[in-house]
Amino acid sequence: VNQAVMTGESLPVDKSVGDGVYCGTVNRFGSIDITASKVGEDSSLGKLIRMVREAEEKQAPMQRAADKWASILVPVALLIAVIFGLIRQDIVVAVTVLVVFCPCALVLATPTAIMAAIGQATKHGVIIKSGEALEKMGKIDTIAFDKTGTLTRGELTVSDIYSADADEGELLSLVASAEAKSEHPLGKAIVAHAKKLGIEVKESEVFSMESGKGVSAVVGGVRVLCGSEKYVTEACITLDGEASTRLDEFRQSGKASVIVAADGRTLGIVALSDTLRDEASATVKKLASLGVSSVLLTGDNSRAAAHFAGRVGITDVRSELLPEDKVTSIGNMQAAGFSVAMIGDGVNDAPALKTADVGIAMGSVGSDITVEAADIALIGDDISKLPYLKRLSVETMKTIRFGISLSLVINFCAIVLSFFSLLTPTTGALVHNLGSCLVVLIAALLYDRKFD
Repeated sequence: VNQAVMTGESLPVDKSVGDGVYCGTVNRFGSIDITASKVGEDSSLGKLIRMVREAEEKQAPMQRAADKWASILVPVALLIAVIFGLIRQDIVVAVTVLVVFCPCALVLATPTAIMAAIGQATKHGVIIKSGEALEKMGKIDTIAFDKTGTLTRGELTVSDIYSADADEGELLSLVASAEAKSEHPLGKAIVAHAKKLGIEVKESEVFSMESGKGVSAVVGGVRVLCGSEKYVTEACITLDGEASTRLDEFRQSGKASVIVAADGRTLGIVALSDTLRDEASATVKKLASLGVSSVLLTGDNSRAAAHFAGRVGITDVRSELLPEDKVTSIGNMQAAGFSVAMIGDGVNDAPALKTADVGIAMGSVGSDITVEAADIALIGDDISKLPYLKRLSVETMKTIRFGISLSLVINFCAIVLSFFSLLTPTTGALVHNLGSCLVVLIAALLYDRKFD
């Protein structure tokens, strides 16, 4: 069965009588009878949807400092204008102070910068749903990656071929011919790989399959066995020292192995694995250079998780996690003082995306519930955009702070000049509008800025 919807595992899992299966599991071979032990909201998928809702309720709305200060400055401006008018005995001074003190530039600094940054991100295939997500992204110091479909492509392919004595091409042709009628994902992946390389796939004369074990087929008059170690040993075929060593190596790398045997002996082994995204390693390194550490949170087995994490340079690996375990891991990191972003593509990642400070979804391969739960979506599933997103967020926050500071400086100088009657209501309005235009212009420059 394929239970990736809940665990994110890239490889199918064998189930036998009495084993439990998750809601949303897809049967990949034959027919099975399943007893529903939990239904509706008590099912694993129902619990997952409930976790998404609970996580969403925990997210408190952000209070923007600029809006808060603006609400305070308006009555303060009115009070100062009255005081200055009384001191100078001149109503023109009071009116001028009121004109220049209006916090328009202060209020404009934040939304204009955020609009420009969101527009810039959209041009690069990144959809940012809110200014709050953009601001929080600038503070992120830890990114939690899902494995299957995020760091990897989520597609099984032949990664290694060990041949005891025959040519690798001949061995692959033999295996593909034997697996041609198989419904198993591993068999289909082997056949697809052989056809891609232009290797001949012959018609088998006799074919049989034992669920969870392997297949037997007669190819060119030879009975070929392809399957697990248990399957070939039950046929009284033993693995020699070299084959046994290679099988252990493949297992340590988290790869699925298909042992090939015929004429009472082992011919070789075909190993299959998920494929790592080309940009994964470089992305992790760039994030590290920006002060962002990477963590791997996956439902896959520990060997596969450790293998892929080692290839991309991630040292903090947490494997065999259910959706609630991912939520707990993120909560623990947040409790330790880390600001965490989570990136994933599966339904099982949705609660974690909602729990994280920033949730990032793989927009193309991600499920609808995942994209809906996320704050940011990568339309082209290009994780190399993560360092760009971090730099964009940091620069946006710098621009906002600079715009707010500039508006306060202009207001202060204008108030002093107004007090000494160096500004009139007319010139004061010009200075006031000049400050607003400057803040908007500085923010707008974000739209075309390069973030290499």
